Amino acid sequence: MLNPIVLDFPLRGEWFAPNTPGTRIPSHGTDLLGATYAYDFIGLDPKSPRMRYFRPGWLQYLLFGVHLQDFFGWGKPIFSAAAGTVVQAQDGWPERNPVHPVQDFLIRLQNARAFTSNQTKDYRILSGNFIVVETSDGCAVYAHAQTGSLLVEAGERVIAGQQLAKVGHSGNSTAPHLHFQLMDHPDPWRAQGIPCCFREYEIFQEGAWRSVQNGIPRATDRIRK
Repeated sequence: MLNPIVLDFPLRGEWFAPNTPGTRIPSHGTDLLGATYAYDFIGLDPKSPRMRYFRPGWLQYLLFGVHLQDFFGWGKPIFSAAAGTVVQAQDGWPERNPVHPVQDFLIRLQNARAFTSNQTKDYRILSGNFIVVETSDGCAVYAHAQTGSLLVEAGERVIAGQQLAKVGHSGNSTAPHLHFQLMDHPDPWRAQGIPCCFREYEIFQEGAWRSVQNGIPRATDRIRK
């Protein structure tokens, strides 16, 4: 990506990004809704060397599902990646509990069909609870937040590093995560994506953590801040 905007990393702890412009562009397979350069971040178990993001085993996950509180990223604070003004802050969209891969995938397809067929234009059917912060370099979107966790309102000024909400599983989500993107307009319907990178974080490589500046995580990277 040429000349990405440099932002603060919006999370703390250990994460990976299964969808990232560091691996493919558009990162989510579409340029719609300003998502060309969007990131998805899923929290990891800091005690496990594997990319483990929930406590029970995969058999339980596939057969019965996993409760939200058993995901390492669920409920973790989301921080503002830059200073700016909150232009949208939408809460109240429910989270599904437990999380089940088949059930959530089918609901995701149903939601996408409803959204694209004009049955609804409520952005939350995709984004869940979300915040848009207008910064000097574009509008930052924080989506799929935990229900009832938003700490800011439209019109409020925020500073970089200020907590905005908590990581959740609302909207079109198959596991608790943060969807983050930068776009050129506060309305996703009219927006185009803006490439961005993160000022400083660490990546685990060859058994050790090393510092990264102005980096773009790849899907295989284990990162922390």
